[in-house]
Amino acid sequence: MASAKNTKHLTRFDCPGGGQVWIDGHILYIGHMRHPTGTSIVDVADPSKPKLLARVEVPPGWHSHKVRVANGIMIVNHERQGAEGDAAFGGGLGIYDVSKPSEPRQVGKWRTHGKGVHRYDFDGRYAYISPTVEGYVGNIAMILDLADPAKPEEVGRWWIPGQWKAGGEAYPWEGWTPPRCHHPMRMGDRLYVSYWHHGYYILDISDMTKPRLVAGGNTSPAFPHPTHTCLPIPEPLKGRKIMVVADEDVAKLWPAAPAFTWIYDITNEQCPVPIATFQVEGLDKDGSPQPAMMGCHQPSERFKGTVIPFAWFAKGLRILDIADPYAPREVAFYEPEPPEGCTLASSNDVTIDDRGLCYVIDRQRGVDIIETSVL
Repeated sequence: MASAKNTKHLTRFDCPGGGQVWIDGHILYIGHMRHPTGTSIVDVADPSKPKLLARVEVPPGWHSHKVRVANGIMIVNHERQGAEGDAAFGGGLGIYDVSKPSEPRQVGKWRTHGKGVHRYDFDGRYAYISPTVEGYVGNIAMILDLADPAKPEEVGRWWIPGQWKAGGEAYPWEGWTPPRCHHPMRMGDRLYVSYWHHGYYILDISDMTKPRLVAGGNTSPAFPHPTHTCLPIPEPLKGRKIMVVADEDVAKLWPAAPAFTWIYDITNEQCPVPIATFQVEGLDKDGSPQPAMMGCHQPSERFKGTVIPFAWFAKGLRILDIADPYAPREVAFYEPEPPEGCTLASSNDVTIDDRGLCYVIDRQRGVDIIETSVL
């Protein structure tokens, strides 16, 4: 049975499972995990009666599980899924005009080598992406200019030294998991970059053509979970500059308890310091190993003040208040019932709209629309 605190379930929109949800006005965009469904566009002006407006499909062997929209432009990732897939389709970014959401119109595609693009940030002009690039090991960080959406142009790139195999860089990770840029996020002239089992990096992008390393760190030598998202907080908390770092409860390097989230003090950018962690109460009883996808996945890229919704895989929606960054506390939650035919929920992403409604996508099936008194 579903359980809740300071939340109320409004409705469930039935759709294939997904990787990301994004709101623009009263239009919900859903990136799906598996072909043929790539992206769904849904009218949620009446949140109790979501209405499907359009769907964009992808061919076998590819998926389009991430979506961002700004200034009437929708960008979706094209990423190879498995070993199959028509190479002619190719990895990269699909770019659409959604000024009329019911009639998405593809206006361009930015292509990359290999598997494609995983996650990204998008501010309506620039996209901060994690593509695979010819000559490099794994995904790197890249900035694209979409001033002309039909002709995206690379502005700059950054990678961990050792990834540029074609450039003759020595590769120091034989016998270790390869480096992989996962999710760049911009705030001001900084890019906060999660790098999977290689931790996190803060980049100075005041000159976008030459991203410069400010600092980095990695908990994976001690903890087996990959770094998923580095979320900077715009306003100081208790006089400190704060970054929330979510580890994802998948791809564990060894059997372990569920992943959790970290709070970092980055007041001194050259020396980020973890000052707190948060785990859902009762999930990690004694530190013993548990299956994957029980714990943390990611925070909402949108939040209000110090209140941040999280998608916590099997434990659904968790809403934290980090006003005291040394003692994050849970102020609301919604644990959904598993989708039909599934043993557990698998809440993969959450976003919020200007009404304070939460939209939570299950990677197996469905989107829950949830009202809360804390946003």
